[in-house]
Amino acid sequence: MTNVLNYPTELLLLLFLIITFFQSALDKILDWKGNLSWLTGHFSQTPFKNIVPLLLGTVLVTEMVAAIFCTTGFYLLTTEGDGSIAQVGAILSCLALLMLLFGQRMAKDYDGARTIAIYFVPAVFLVFLLHS
Repeated sequence: MTNVLNYPTELLLLLFLIITFFQSALDKILDWKGNLSWLTGHFSQTPFKNIVPLLLGTVLVTEMVAAIFCTTGFYLLTTEGDGSIAQVGAILSCLALLMLLFGQRMAKDYDGARTIAIYFVPAVFLVFLLHS
């Protein structure tokens, strides 16, 4: 219980990332065809048009690994006060968001890019908190 009281901001931000990336990865898994179809159209006028399945798979794996590290990090931070695995999860979360941001910018979906930036702020703040 002491660690919960010592790291409330970090734990809340980890929960935010866990929910974000597990849900996003689960959506990609459960509706692969729908996501692939939408993204194929979304990137049809970009240099990514021929590699959308590879990129979708890469984002899916990155999101799942980030969520797993954040979940493990949440547990270790709560039980042992060790934030090192949580920091890896936060960094992977930032990398996943940067991949998504790059894709949205390439597709000239500036509203989508702005949404990704909103998610990036708490993720990079968590990296900062865990690095201190």
